Amino acid sequence: MLLEINNLHFSYSKEKPLFQNLNLRFEEGKIIALAGESGCGKSTLLSLIYGLLDWEGGEIIFNGTRLLGPKGNLVPGEAEMKFVAQNFDLMPYATVAENVGKFISNINLTKKRETVQELLQVVGLEEFAHVLPKYLSGGQQQRVAIARALSVMPQLLILDEPFSNLDFSRKIELRERLFRYVKQNNISLIISTHELQDIIPWLDQIVILQNGRLIQNEHPEETYKKPYNSYVAQLFGEVNIFNEDEIRDFGLSKFSYYPHEIRISDNGIEAEVLESRFAGNHYWNKIKAKSRELIVYTDKKLNDPIQVSFA
Repeated sequence: MLLEINNLHFSYSKEKPLFQNLNLRFEEGKIIALAGESGCGKSTLLSLIYGLLDWEGGEIIFNGTRLLGPKGNLVPGEAEMKFVAQNFDLMPYATVAENVGKFISNINLTKKRETVQELLQVVGLEEFAHVLPKYLSGGQQQRVAIARALSVMPQLLILDEPFSNLDFSRKIELRERLFRYVKQNNISLIISTHELQDIIPWLDQIVILQNGRLIQNEHPEETYKKPYNSYVAQLFGEVNIFNEDEIRDFGLSKFSYYPHEIRISDNGIEAEVLESRFAGNHYWNKIKAKSRELIVYTDKKLNDPIQVSFA
């Protein structure tokens, strides 16, 4: 087991406890998403794992060694880990290439240059090798920080919202290159995110937190198809949530249906089309069935009358 969190207790104040008896296990070589709404404890947990905050009770064990946190470490942080937080801590008067190569030995300069070039390709910044950080956007600075963290081949890479400052096209590009690189080099990755639906193809495990409590901790497919509650289901994007009365009234088998799980059929429940809008690879529709408004995705624009069934 790479990382164990046992009976962890942490609070910012006596009036505001966050983690109370938190238990988690992370295997080596996995890509793990830490998800939940803002304030759920994602960033705090990452800081605790990396040793930037002291905890009040319990233990964190990394690779068989019990971690000590700031009270036991003269220099904050843990060996064999790298953490890229929201502040990137780049050297302002060093070039992008120099920042990326900061932790790489100078014994073999040719090898160092090759490694820096490879990492710049991973994060899509080859053409910015000789540029100073101050001339980069926030998203570009974030990518430099990720490349620098990868340069030492950490056993565990911790990323706090790594795609938050990127535009859509760059996000897609970095996501695939980054995840392929860590898998190929057997680097374990814990990533906090608000965008589960964008990275789910690459994940091995999803950990859901709500107000410091562990809500669900399973394989991505299980989490998506069988969310523990409406809070979990809504983390994947638009979803239709039904209460107990509605479940009985509609004859449903579960409490949540994603828009693509509601189908247009010839022998379903009658529904009224309220809106039908083009949304790129589908039409976004708002319909009303049994006095309940629902969101449905379809291949074609909808017009009254329709009938719907639930997958």
